[in-house]
Parts: sequence; C-alpha cells; structure tokens
Amino acid sequence: MDGAVDTVAEIFAWLGFGVGALVAGVALVLYLIDGTWRPVHVVIDDAPEGRVARWFGDDGVGQAVLTDDQVRQLGTADDADAFARQGSRDRLRLTAHSPLVRAVAWFAVGFVAVGAASLTLSIVMIFVRG
Repeated sequence: MDGAVDTVAEIFAWLGFGVGALVAGVALVLYLIDGTWRPVHVVIDDAPEGRVARWFGDDGVGQAVLTDDQVRQLGTADDADAFARQGSRDRLRLTAHSPLVRAVAWFAVGFVAVGAASLTLSIVMIFVRG
C-alpha cells in the first residue's frame, strides 16, 4: 500500500511541476502578446455608433466605441478611468490586466501547488517509514 502512495505522489509531483511550468510558459506568452496598457482618463459621449470613449494619451488622442459589457459596467457615467493599449488609438479596456492571462496564470499556480503538495507528501512518507 505504501508503494502505491509513493507512486501516485511521485506521478502527481512530476505532472504538477511539468504541467505547471508549461502553463506558466503559456501565461507568459499571452502576457507578452497582450502588450502594454497605460492608464487613461476617458470622457464618454453618445455618438451614432453608440457610446464612445475619448482620451488623451502618450500616443495622442484616442477614441473607442464601448462594448455592451463596458457600457453596462460604466452605466451613465460621463467620464471614467480606463486603460488604453500603447501604440493603438482605438483599443480600450476597463481592467489593467487581461482576464485570460490572469486565469491561465492561476491555473499554473494550481498545478505547481499540486506538485509541491505531492512532493511534500513523498518526503513525509520517507520519514514516516524510516
């Protein structure tokens, strides 16, 4: 029975660290692809194409049509703090970091935690039997 626990713990340790490192690499690539987002203060106006946010940034004047979700989050506000993509004058979001990058990074942390817990169990089993 102890041999089975050791084997399962070692398998989970290898898988946890291996998959965790792989998913962390994917999170890093997604983070780099996401680019740099600068904080901006936007003025919101109604336009024929919908609610539009306009701002002054490092790259000049920017303008973006708000998505339905952004309109819902901002409500009837006339101005707000947001984040504009550096190098682009029409990309805007309300969060500093991408939700996808954050989710993938938390998956990586979860896998590494499984690996660490399994490694700890393996080490404890060595001393319990010894």
